[in-house]
Amino acid sequence: MLKLYGGARSRASIVQWYLEELGIPYEFILLDLQAGEHRQPEYLAINPIGKVPAIVDGDFQLWESGAILFYLAQKYGNLPSSLEEQAKINQWIIFGNATLGPGIFVEASREREMSKLMTPLNQILAKQPFLLGDEFSVVDVAVGSILAYIPMMLKLDLSEYPAVVDYIQRISERPAFQKAIGGRK
Repeated sequence: MLKLYGGARSRASIVQWYLEELGIPYEFILLDLQAGEHRQPEYLAINPIGKVPAIVDGDFQLWESGAILFYLAQKYGNLPSSLEEQAKINQWIIFGNATLGPGIFVEASREREMSKLMTPLNQILAKQPFLLGDEFSVVDVAVGSILAYIPMMLKLDLSEYPAVVDYIQRISERPAFQKAIGGRK
């Protein structure tokens, strides 16, 4: 059975959300980050960087939430067959982790980045229910989780971005989201 390692309030919940969406059985191994369990030799053998999340799927070990999401989408999801379409999915996953998350959650850059990031997202979501169109995908987990954390953690005014607000509401109502992230509000 796939094992997901994470902390009580960590990015592991993003991976957990996707596992729930896919209906993949997994064991969640809660590490006590305050006690330094992520710095113990047993965990460092899985992730030498000592961060969460990480997964163990049989003999395969992987860390970094975006890499894990893409792996799970490739192995268990419904990825398109073309390299170009897969690259677009990977683009959005990396965008969530490397651009959107820091742009919104790093206070020093938030004022400069907020409109640059949220305006195009609002335009996309005003035309379609999910980031890639009519179907929910791993992209919505990667980017949607970051967006959903805004009202939970930052309480920023998103009224300029009504389609983003509607999107956050829509994904937050999903049963898998509720199971993995919803209780953190």
